[in-house]
Amino acid sequence: MLERIFKLREHNTTVRTEISSGFITFFAMSYILVVNPAILSAAGIPLERVFTATVIAILVGTLIMALGANYPIVVAPGMGLNSYFATMVAATGANYTTILATCFVAGVIFIILSATRFREALIDSIPNNLKHGISVAIGLFITFLGLKNSGIIVSNPATILSLGKLSEPTAYLTVLGIVIILVLLVLEVKGAIFIGMFVVAVVSYFMGLLKIDKIFTVPSFDLTLLYNPVAESINVFQMGLYGIVFAFLMVTLFDTTGTMIAVANQAGLVKDGKISKIRQALLADSLATTVASLFGSSPTTAYIESSSGVANGGRTGLTSFTTAMLALLSLFLFPLAASLSSVAAITSPALIIIGSFMMENISKIEWDDITESFPAFATILGIPLTGSINDGIAFGFVFYVVLKIAKKQAKTIHPLMYIFALLFLIQLIWIHG
Repeated sequence: MLERIFKLREHNTTVRTEISSGFITFFAMSYILVVNPAILSAAGIPLERVFTATVIAILVGTLIMALGANYPIVVAPGMGLNSYFATMVAATGANYTTILATCFVAGVIFIILSATRFREALIDSIPNNLKHGISVAIGLFITFLGLKNSGIIVSNPATILSLGKLSEPTAYLTVLGIVIILVLLVLEVKGAIFIGMFVVAVVSYFMGLLKIDKIFTVPSFDLTLLYNPVAESINVFQMGLYGIVFAFLMVTLFDTTGTMIAVANQAGLVKDGKISKIRQALLADSLATTVASLFGSSPTTAYIESSSGVANGGRTGLTSFTTAMLALLSLFLFPLAASLSSVAAITSPALIIIGSFMMENISKIEWDDITESFPAFATILGIPLTGSINDGIAFGFVFYVVLKIAKKQAKTIHPLMYIFALLFLIQLIWIHG
């Protein structure tokens, strides 16, 4: 039955591969189940409510992605967006329910854009060279995250970054994980990434780094809305919080778009420059953002950690469906999930190796045409160096339009590129000016 529902044969995959890929994706992104409640509870939202809202957001977005679009992509509350949320609560002095309402308003607008052809047209309007650049940039970004989280790369006041102490357990266990996974990949062993993560987890446990004090917990099933969305939305407009709505909308729009392009490319879902069933996929995160805001979480985005499952062979919605079911079980297994996600050496090897896989797109960029290559180059540098998918894409869009106009090729630019290049320019000046 699963083969028929998720069309496994058409995608040249198996139930075993898809389920193991779902496990890998879950362990790669499960840190959000710990980090999101920690950040948002500091802004005043009750901790248990944030945890429940985080799981609800994952379920809504990921199940639509799995069953509607049949994509191996997971949707969850976005990192960076939760920090921005907490900052806005402090900066505006507004109650957290009002800032949640800005997420709700942004989510409703997001649904409208996703349900129409607008957002689909936006993805089609992005030049292929920029799409390849986005994929490479995100590959570098997640590799850097893996290196930084593991302590292999550390901050250095003199050189900005430098090599960390490889004698530290987290660092050398990460190296061990990388070696194990690479050897298994060379030997063409199925589930190489999952096996590598499992071995590091076992070693970490016996070394005392992975501490599992408790496995099960009885979750709270409080599913009442945190606020009246109509009343609080009116407060948003009365307080003039349009900028916050715009910021949430722009970041979620392009974070998800960039991630979806990158993971879809990796999974071989892009045919002739287009992604099939894109509208269902785009509705997944917009609906999840809106629902999450009602229960107590900041906006959602497609997770780049989905690429870890794709790298293991995941090609269909069964991968993301498995991850969603594990997220549901995490309501009962919260202590175990927290323990596994707290050891960077378990997930870092996967991020580093997946980043290397995504480098193949660099060969597809037209390096002999500076109007195509430099915008891609700006994106490739911008995303990992700013730590923001949104800002990196902004650089690429702006440079693309400027250089094409300078070369008198303005007619070759899609009208939506003009609109978003201008919006990005305003955003860069407004937020970072």
